[in-house]
Amino acid sequence: MKSFLRQTLRHLILAFTLVVSTSSFSSVPLDTSLAPMLQKVMPSVVNIKAQIKITDINTLREIQKQRGKSGKDSDDDINSGSFVSVGSGVIVDAKNGYILTNSHVISDAQTVTITLGDGRHYTAKIIGLDKPSDIALIQIKAKNLTAIDIGNSNDLKVGDFVATIGNPFGLSQTVTSGIVSALGRTTLGIENYENFIQTDAPINPGNSGGALINMNGQLVGINTAILAPDRGNIGIGFAIPANMAKSVMLQLIEYGNVKRGVLGVGAQDITPELASAFSLGSAKGAAITQVLLDSPAQQAGLQVGDIITNVNGNEIKNASDVVNTIGFLRVDSKINITVLRKNKPINVSVTLSDPKKRQQIIEKLNPFLYGVGLKNFSVLSPVHGNVQGVLVVSVEQDSNAWHADLRPGDVITSINQQNVNNIDDLKMYAAKASKELLLNVLRGPSAVFLVINSES
Repeated sequence: MKSFLRQTLRHLILAFTLVVSTSSFSSVPLDTSLAPMLQKVMPSVVNIKAQIKITDINTLREIQKQRGKSGKDSDDDINSGSFVSVGSGVIVDAKNGYILTNSHVISDAQTVTITLGDGRHYTAKIIGLDKPSDIALIQIKAKNLTAIDIGNSNDLKVGDFVATIGNPFGLSQTVTSGIVSALGRTTLGIENYENFIQTDAPINPGNSGGALINMNGQLVGINTAILAPDRGNIGIGFAIPANMAKSVMLQLIEYGNVKRGVLGVGAQDITPELASAFSLGSAKGAAITQVLLDSPAQQAGLQVGDIITNVNGNEIKNASDVVNTIGFLRVDSKINITVLRKNKPINVSVTLSDPKKRQQIIEKLNPFLYGVGLKNFSVLSPVHGNVQGVLVVSVEQDSNAWHADLRPGDVITSINQQNVNNIDDLKMYAAKASKELLLNVLRGPSAVFLVINSES
């Protein structure tokens, strides 16, 4: 009996081994090396050293401290009044010598030195940079450069194999590999515009600006930051999608800067609860929560409660999609927006405006109280008695009111020696003023006069 059991067990083990062997290796290609693909693309990745001369050592330390907090993976050093930023870059145009990198690698640099994979050194010219997206474009004059093809980062899927090429810790070219572990990472607080590709391919200090590539050798992302204690690698790295980087690059090539247009809405993700409340079929889209006064959105007829589902043919899944889609369109761009209004689709055409021009128009209409948040106010004070006035809730810095020393918490009780009891009174007297506005405000237990000039 024991002999029979042993023989049966051997048969089962043999059968299990055959099954495992077949399932494990039948799908593995005979040639699993990345070497042939990497041999073609590695010459397109360069080493970058940017040097800044700052005489104040405390300023240098503060810069380094802030960069450390940001999660950026550049390798910075302070040496004899010099701030050295070490990173990577990717050649995207061999003919013109264009190199993409992160703006935090070269921001405020006096000199930028490029070292190619073959050891050649060049001083680079900064074509332009965009701090909100952390993308910069630099240029070198050199022959026999190798450029990488820019792929479509929208085609990436979680689980796709990727590789990173960079210069960690200032070392020469280093390759790591892994998978795309997440897409569309936002609200990390690293950049103003976030739509990160998350990868577990090891990224270390000095990889900033380097290449994230797919298995076809195409650029799908610019490595930007790591999430790790003490700036070490624990397998969570972030890259800016190639499509976003390309959009910024094209503006930098044509204009030397990125000039974003403004739509003028506040947007919110659609949660399952909101989807039910709005009677939506799915929790996709972005609900408009606010439409700014005199904005392109208001002029186009967009309303609070509209659900944005599409912008320029791109599906909108959440509020971040609205920010990232519109945030990379240049001022005066004409866009097409599809919204659901009471579950009926509406197509709206909007021309994005220059935020500075809009600010100038609003400021011109209200030069004294532009940037001041107000609220009707009444209180029975043991010091001031029965007070009727206007409470200052907020004051925008660098506004005329701010320069006049008006501050949140002040209570305006008179303008040009006329008592004001509410915001309507305030607006009426302010509209009659020409060059200056005399305010009497209560500030704590005391009161002061302030003068706001129409031009500070």
